[in-house]
Amino acid sequence: MSRILAFTRFSLRDLFATATPTVIGIAVALVAAYLIIDPYPPRHVTLGTGQENSAYENIGKRYQAALGKDGIAVELKRSQGSADNLQRLNQGAIDIAFVQSGSTNEVEAERRGLMSLGSLFTEPVWLFTRDVKKISHLTQLKGLKINLGPEGSGVPRLFRQVLDVNGIAVGDLQAGTLENTPATVELLEGRIDGLVFAAAPDDPLIQMLLQTPGIRLFDFTQAEAYTRRLPFLTHVILPRGIVDLGRDLPSRDYQLIAPTATLVAREDLHPALVDLYVQAAAQIHGGAGWFQQQGMFPSPRYTEIPVAREAMKFYKDGPPFLQRYMNFWMATFFDRMWVLVLTLGALILPLSKIVPPLYVWRIRSRVYRWYGQLRTVEQALDDAPEDRRKEVSEVQLQRLNEIEERVNHLSVPLSFADEFYGLRSHINFVRQRIKNVRETT
Repeated sequence: MSRILAFTRFSLRDLFATATPTVIGIAVALVAAYLIIDPYPPRHVTLGTGQENSAYENIGKRYQAALGKDGIAVELKRSQGSADNLQRLNQGAIDIAFVQSGSTNEVEAERRGLMSLGSLFTEPVWLFTRDVKKISHLTQLKGLKINLGPEGSGVPRLFRQVLDVNGIAVGDLQAGTLENTPATVELLEGRIDGLVFAAAPDDPLIQMLLQTPGIRLFDFTQAEAYTRRLPFLTHVILPRGIVDLGRDLPSRDYQLIAPTATLVAREDLHPALVDLYVQAAAQIHGGAGWFQQQGMFPSPRYTEIPVAREAMKFYKDGPPFLQRYMNFWMATFFDRMWVLVLTLGALILPLSKIVPPLYVWRIRSRVYRWYGQLRTVEQALDDAPEDRRKEVSEVQLQRLNEIEERVNHLSVPLSFADEFYGLRSHINFVRQRIKNVRETT
């Protein structure tokens, strides 16, 4: 048995030598595919929110908690607001941010490499004034001290467009640029006549001002007309008693105009993170609210920025199939590894037809190359002059013995034994021919 094993032991070496280039090629292709599809998303992302204690900041904390459950660290970056967030996205300083509709347009967003993950909620325009002013139309704001917020927020640009359709220039107002919290203090102290927010109703400052005596909320009675003139706005109604049913606050319905808050990211945000953010958005914003019905948000509508492909797939089909049954990291790995499976299949199928013939050729070539030596012996015998044939035959017989000695130590798999023994019989055939030549000379 040991001699048989010794006789056949090099077959594995031949197989290894034959298959190694193929295995290396497959491994290189798989590594390249792995790097190209980038199966693992980064574990740290930055989210642009808003001013301190704003609705954007509070909502950002909810995203931070939601993604934290899947091991994604969300770093919240405060900003002046929508315009500031948009600028930081364009600069690549943050990965994703809250942006108001109307802050940019489709052409500019595509040029800057931005994509929307969907609209999240409406952000009504809240114009609060001191009750003594009795403002019923925006033209009455001329000459008053109205705080529009810092330029980094989306409110100044938004309210300028609202004023413009009323034929009012910003210069007709004494426009302030304070942040929301100090502006609220100034309004309560009577040092300004009004202020403008564009925020969700759960913003703490909004909640407080809606219940503060002496502060009046402006009623946009022409709300529907505004939505026709400024398509990024929607008409919403603040229902009577929604703030406090017991105290009947507010005491009547209010017509409001509202842009929508949109989750905007750079195009290079990892697709798996897009999936995770949109799923978090569905959990956070999917319920009913003051201005929305159950399931109304998040939505691919109400945004001028092109919606990401992964987000559109979520809105159409729901979460990725594997993420319904596995944790995020495992599902993400298998969901994206199908590219490797296809690559492996595409390589193995044709190569599996090449390796076996190469292996057979390698084994047989070990036997067949000795036929060249035998042919050399015969040729030397045939070319020898008549008077030297005996001398040449002696030399070639010695050479043939050397060949036979080396062939006897040749190792080939048992399945190729017929070629091996055929070679040995042919060596004996040539030896017999040499002996015949010696006997006749």
